[in-house]
Amino acid sequence: MTRVLQAGRYEPVSGTLRSIVVFLHGYGANGADLLGLADVLGPHLPDTLFVAPDAPESIPGMPMGLQWFPIPWIDGSSEEEAERGLMAAADDLNAFLDALMVDEDVLPEQVVLLGFSQGTMMALHVAPRREDELAGVVAFSGRLLSPELLKDEAISRPPVLLIHGDADDVVPPQSLPQAAEALQEAGWSDVYAHIMKGTGHGIAQDGLEVALAFMSDKLGL
Repeated sequence: MTRVLQAGRYEPVSGTLRSIVVFLHGYGANGADLLGLADVLGPHLPDTLFVAPDAPESIPGMPMGLQWFPIPWIDGSSEEEAERGLMAAADDLNAFLDALMVDEDVLPEQVVLLGFSQGTMMALHVAPRREDELAGVVAFSGRLLSPELLKDEAISRPPVLLIHGDADDVVPPQSLPQAAEALQEAGWSDVYAHIMKGTGHGIAQDGLEVALAFMSDKLGL
């Protein structure tokens, strides 16, 4: 049974909806954490609705923090619990995306997933396993989970932009080339990468500008 994800919204600046960007937040945050990016991106993507769902699980001992799935090296959960959590969250996110596209009357090629950290892990796991190809995935400061499964499990291969700070002390910067290599080995032709110089575990201005250019291109704006 899927869990309903509550989502914040930032309506299209133009008043006309032609595309959607779905923000997927990191571990310990919530949807509102990324929705502020819409203030910066919205004027440049005026026909875009920005949506930021909350992850489905609260974190034990962190009353305001949410997670998509447990992280063993942070919370002491088992690998099995983390795997079960990922699968359940993937079902939740897929149900959310399906309902969103029906409600807003858009096609998959009008939708971009923009993830940060654990949200990136979700985006890179879910998007390739969806039947209809999304417009693209913007993957900030995360990593590709279970890269060895991707070749066999990928159904669609949406364009992917990988962005990472070279001073990230939370998710190692080498996660970016590892993900790029795995995607290419699994048959991706549309993989882009950008390193944010001097940036830790966050989103810098240059990364956001590259993401904006990518989304504008892939959404045909």
